[in-house]
Amino acid sequence: MFDLVLRNVRIEEDGVFVDVAIRDGWIAAIERGFRCEAIENVDGQGAFAFGGFVDTHIHLDKACILDRCAICEGTLAEAVQETARAKASFEADDVYARAARVVEKAILHGTVRMRTFVEVDPRAGLRSFEVIKRIKADYAFAVDIEICAFAQDGLTNEPETFDMLDIALSSGADLIGGCPYTDPDPARHVDMIFALAVKHGVPVDFHLDFSLDPDRTDLPAVIATTLRHGWQGRVAIGHATNLSAMPQAQVLCIADELAKAGIALSVLPATDLFLAGRGHDRLVPRGVAPAHLLATRGVVTSIATNNVLNPFTPYGDASLMRMANLYANVSQLARDEDIALVFNMVSETAARQLGAVERLQPGCEATIVLLDSSGPRAAVREIARVIAGWKNGRKSFDNGRPRLHRAR
Repeated sequence: MFDLVLRNVRIEEDGVFVDVAIRDGWIAAIERGFRCEAIENVDGQGAFAFGGFVDTHIHLDKACILDRCAICEGTLAEAVQETARAKASFEADDVYARAARVVEKAILHGTVRMRTFVEVDPRAGLRSFEVIKRIKADYAFAVDIEICAFAQDGLTNEPETFDMLDIALSSGADLIGGCPYTDPDPARHVDMIFALAVKHGVPVDFHLDFSLDPDRTDLPAVIATTLRHGWQGRVAIGHATNLSAMPQAQVLCIADELAKAGIALSVLPATDLFLAGRGHDRLVPRGVAPAHLLATRGVVTSIATNNVLNPFTPYGDASLMRMANLYANVSQLARDEDIALVFNMVSETAARQLGAVERLQPGCEATIVLLDSSGPRAAVREIARVIAGWKNGRKSFDNGRPRLHRAR
């Protein structure tokens, strides 16, 4: 007797229909035409089943604040300034409501794991951090949330932030995040972030090289410090938009360095497209790092949401399916192998970046999402609709099946 059997689903592109049997939150069997008893049988009707989407880089604490910010220039500097002003007035109930709104959208879009950055500094205090811990607990039935205590506005210019980050790491934060390009002393900023990481034994995630200047970079400092502390496989960077301004040969050389240092990369297409190239009145650069090229050299890469409805990204719905399609469009990808890679960058390899394993096979956790698609490539090309999902064998959401009501 099984708890649940998902029948007639695909687990590979245009694959045969199989049945997935689940018992006690684990996948017990995957077979064609599996004859067995089950408490519940669900007909997948040919849907594509996979382990769910993974968002490696999102900011829940400052989502949905367009109503209290002005966007005049659409630049990174303006976004940092407007958000810093707004977060001074963030209250617990307000942060919870906005974060919950985005998390619920993400769940309904098939996200089962995410890493959220939470700003900790003299303006935000620990208020947002305490709220996001509640969000993490309240939505654990559907999504696993990692909390990154994050220094958005610098460290050397605000030394008190260092002590606040230390407190957050002792109080439930899963990792530490830094932003060297907002600090007067980027190299010292990197050292201070790693000092906290080593003290608490946690991973590191940097917002890095957010510009179109290929000669302005803090990446060498991050690579050197990663190797010095033996932190390979525990460091990630986000943005790195200056990679989009480099010749391909140079990008591949940097990719080899990242792979050697075990540093992962998250690209954030919606934000990077919105903020990049504001000084151009024609042939505006895209500003999106070519993650697919880095992946060919062994770099763990992912595509993520970043911001939703704020000065960094004044739109968004937390759909990683839509974000994958956006990246494929911007990067002008068409080959089947490239489109399959894009799907992996919001699923399997994204999970790997967060230290998780995402597989649909017997003996694995029964966290499963169904897409209205014949497979991952078709899903990216068509922005496949998310049908339903199960977390540890328990149904966590259901978007239903679309129906046409024709005139008689």
